[in-house]
Amino acid sequence: MSEEQTWHPGEVVPESGIYECDCGAGHHWSTDVKGHRFPPLPEGCSGAAWRLQTDAHPDS
Repeated sequence: MSEEQTWHPGEVVPESGIYECDCGAGHHWSTDVKGHRFPPLPEGCSGAAWRLQTDAHPDS
């Protein structure tokens, strides 16, 4: 995979896990549940989307 997949606020979460914003600063995190919708990015964040940082169920 050449580029990491990202999801925008309001899209459906594809798998439960911890997601980080794509601003590159590594300071905005969100724990999201499969089937729910991604929250808005935090106020003042320069990112545009969420990307999976830690899969909640890596063996499934």
